[in-house]
Amino acid sequence: MKLLVVGSGGREHCLVWKLSQSPLVETIFVAPGNGGTATTPKACNLSIDPLDFPRLADFAQQEHLAWTFVGPEQFLALGIVDYFRARGLPIIGPTQAGAQIESSKAWAKQLMVEAGVPTAQAQVFTDPLQAQASLDQGIWPRVIKADGLAQGKGVVIAYDRAEALDALQTCFALGGSGATVVIEQFLVGEELSVLALTDGTTIVPLVAAQDHKTIGEGDTGPNTGGMGTYAPVPLATAQIMAKVQTRVLQPTLDALRRRSIDYRGVLYAGLMIDPNGEPAVVEFNCRLGDPETQVVLPLLKTDFARIARALLDGTLADLPLEWHPGCAACVVVAAGGYPGSYRKGDPIKGLEKVSGYATVFHAGTAREGVDWVTQGGRVLGVTGSGATLADALQASYQAIAQLYFPDMYYRRDIGFKALQVTV
Repeated sequence: MKLLVVGSGGREHCLVWKLSQSPLVETIFVAPGNGGTATTPKACNLSIDPLDFPRLADFAQQEHLAWTFVGPEQFLALGIVDYFRARGLPIIGPTQAGAQIESSKAWAKQLMVEAGVPTAQAQVFTDPLQAQASLDQGIWPRVIKADGLAQGKGVVIAYDRAEALDALQTCFALGGSGATVVIEQFLVGEELSVLALTDGTTIVPLVAAQDHKTIGEGDTGPNTGGMGTYAPVPLATAQIMAKVQTRVLQPTLDALRRRSIDYRGVLYAGLMIDPNGEPAVVEFNCRLGDPETQVVLPLLKTDFARIARALLDGTLADLPLEWHPGCAACVVVAAGGYPGSYRKGDPIKGLEKVSGYATVFHAGTAREGVDWVTQGGRVLGVTGSGATLADALQASYQAIAQLYFPDMYYRRDIGFKALQVTV
């Protein structure tokens, strides 16, 4: 079969890498793809703007593609699934209505309250003065969130009124994504990422991962799109995962169905597990996580092309998932200055030296002649695997030691909560 993957990040490179291993797959077209997808077996980058839905759909129709898989939330929020479905083209991902679970934090919060899903208490504001006035009540810290999409960086934990006012000013200044602001109570506990697959009726969690969202070691500094992750997570016991299934995933899917939303694809629950082992939703995403995908898919033994077909056909319940033993860890290598301003075009050295158990997934890269150069804030995701988390992290960091570009930055403490030591 011939497929189309939409996106250009590390998540998409990992997905294409996984699909290329399937004997069912002949060709994977990627729009627009990146340097990594360009060199993946069976893959071919397309010079088609993913925002050009008509042109993408024309290509899918002309090539008789089996299906399209959408990576980034932006295109889901803009209705690419609705457009493809209207033209009778198979595509995996939630509709524009379903994608509101990520594109509007206020909408998602209302859905969770309706479904009885545990989550932080929150207030929603469209008026800056009313938002500021609300700060006079309640306890600190508070969480300030831009309502719309902000690439994982529209969230600030404010520890006092001054920080909260700065965060509100920043969020409202975002315009479209910050025209509405959500102020939440601060949840105490440990974060857990649970990516679940659903065909609209059945919902199945994948192995849980733990992301490291902040730029600084020890989970300090501003939020990023994610600086590293690992799986499986010791915190995600069978008892906790059972609670996630019955109290979070299934009730959310049921609530979507009550709203007549045919939600197929990925429901990503960003959770906080409190000291008593009780889960609460921090936020939902409508797509695979990045960099969580870069550890979850390497551990997945089941053919992902078969899984994709089950999502379309509504037969997910008939396809048990199998997993490889061991652990995987992904360390993100970023451009200096990220998540603020950063340079592009710096040459990347040493990619040819990475071998062994580490796999390099390209995120923000480009090809200039025979050279790789930086093209984004998060440049590479280096995934190691091993019998233990320590083994997987060692493979990742040994591979990173072979890489170089000016001012490259990465956290050296990925997995520290599980290891209880700094790597």
